[in-house]
Amino acid sequence: MTSELIGFALLFGTAVGLAVLTGRYLSRVFRNEPSVLDGLAPVERLLFRLIGVDPTQPMPWAQYLGAVAVTSVVWVVLAVTLLMTQTQIPVWNQGGISPMDWTLALNTAISFLTSTNLQHYSGESGATYFSQLFVLTFLQFMSAATSLTVGVALVRSLRAESGASPGNFYGDLVRSLTRVLLPLSLLVAIGLVFAGVPMTFAPYDTIQTLQGDLVSVARGPVAAMLPIKHLGSNGGGFFGTNTAHPFENPGMATYCLHLITVFLLPMAFVCFVGYYLNRRKLGVIIFTLMTGCWLLLTIPIMQQEWAGNPAISALGIDQSAGSLEGKEMRFGTLASAFWCGVNVVIPAGALTSMHDSYTSLSGVFMLLGMQIDAFYGGVGTGFMYLFLYIIIAIFIGSLMIGRTPELLGKKVGQTEIQLAVGVIVAQPLIYLGLTAVAVLIVSRAPDGGVALGWLGNRTAGPNGYHGFTTMLYEYVSSVAGNGSGFESLGDNTPFWNLTTALAMLLGRFIPIVGTLLIGAQLYQKPFIPSSSGTLPTESYTFGALLFIVIVIIGALCFFPALAIGPIAEFLTQPR
Repeated sequence: MTSELIGFALLFGTAVGLAVLTGRYLSRVFRNEPSVLDGLAPVERLLFRLIGVDPTQPMPWAQYLGAVAVTSVVWVVLAVTLLMTQTQIPVWNQGGISPMDWTLALNTAISFLTSTNLQHYSGESGATYFSQLFVLTFLQFMSAATSLTVGVALVRSLRAESGASPGNFYGDLVRSLTRVLLPLSLLVAIGLVFAGVPMTFAPYDTIQTLQGDLVSVARGPVAAMLPIKHLGSNGGGFFGTNTAHPFENPGMATYCLHLITVFLLPMAFVCFVGYYLNRRKLGVIIFTLMTGCWLLLTIPIMQQEWAGNPAISALGIDQSAGSLEGKEMRFGTLASAFWCGVNVVIPAGALTSMHDSYTSLSGVFMLLGMQIDAFYGGVGTGFMYLFLYIIIAIFIGSLMIGRTPELLGKKVGQTEIQLAVGVIVAQPLIYLGLTAVAVLIVSRAPDGGVALGWLGNRTAGPNGYHGFTTMLYEYVSSVAGNGSGFESLGDNTPFWNLTTALAMLLGRFIPIVGTLLIGAQLYQKPFIPSSSGTLPTESYTFGALLFIVIVIIGALCFFPALAIGPIAEFLTQPR
């Protein structure tokens, strides 16, 4: 156990070191300062000519938001069309895979557009090689680039100078791809290939097992999809079992590479904030807060899984190696739990183990990580969510000392506070409202919902709490853009496909619109030098206040649902 903990610390330290360097690089890229990849400028100019865009032409905020919306609609329409007709494309359908029905195609397209990657299908049996590469991987790049671009626009609004434009969306989008995501993905892909991850267009293989059965073994261009899966906080796997599959994650070398890749850009964006605004202490405070809160969520998951499942202990089964149900033996309990803690706080949602098999209290911390969604978070979007809490903390702190709320020299007014509160409240309203609809339908079904195929067991009796948690988790994961799930849910039905698609759209675009509107308000305000009456944001006292605000809001919004789900399950399970 000690050696594993040391390994986790070294892995985290490596990720932090790389993130600091990457954050400095991001600052140079989005300030249009000289950087190591300036040789790609001719390629970028060619792309701008092809799409008819002048990247030096600033956009008003309304036009910027319009560009985000238009590109998103275009990608969804194209993706749905290709997924519904994937068998009509006469290349790279080596598995003889059928087309998706319209509800699944719509859910999948929205899922990858929003970086959620919920995947109500199994990759090796539900999507062709063509769809995996030219639809799903393409959307993973575009969603990550959009998140990074929008995050940069928000940070620009916090600069000292006033203005009316967040920049040019298309210019930042292309630079996000050519200067950041594509080069990093290429480096990671090379590492994965050397570590044993397949990269082939050969058809599925047929092998004979030791007991004489003939089975079809899926393979494909796996290494091309995995880098952006993690770099972009996407999480969608080439295979149905995600990163637990040995072709996606052959051993501890790829385990470490995957996790460093998951950490890299969300951490780097926090460093970017400090470098870009020339407020490195603010970046350090935010990074410290995020790291501390991540540990407060991850350590209990690891402790709960190492202690074992009480229901299994009651059967007299030895659990000296922890709760191994649903875990990959090549990783074990602690490595699986550590991975889980990382991938629920950072909304990649990639899996090396079955979250449905974790203990009930582990489920509490998984849900909290996704519900708050501000500790590292996704590429760019993690800071967006924390920014909303910062606005509220500044408002509360300024009221306590009798001062006008200010953020980095810009006055925070009524509009900004209303928008921040509205976005934060909207998220629990979405997933709690949709969960209530699902519970109502199941409770009205005479057989407890079994005939609906939604749950793997009856929702009545002792399994009712876990059934509720399963449905709650599906919607929380959708709204938070995480994409992981309790897979006892039979989710490939029109109801789940359409309702989770709605949850993903609202969970993605309400925060983007809300934070950019706040940014537009702040950007237009004159800079006011700080005085003795200003609430200092670059202090650990403010960091503590921000933590308290997050805890209080989290308790008010999330505890009731947790109490009738995983907490109730814990209190009623045998010991």
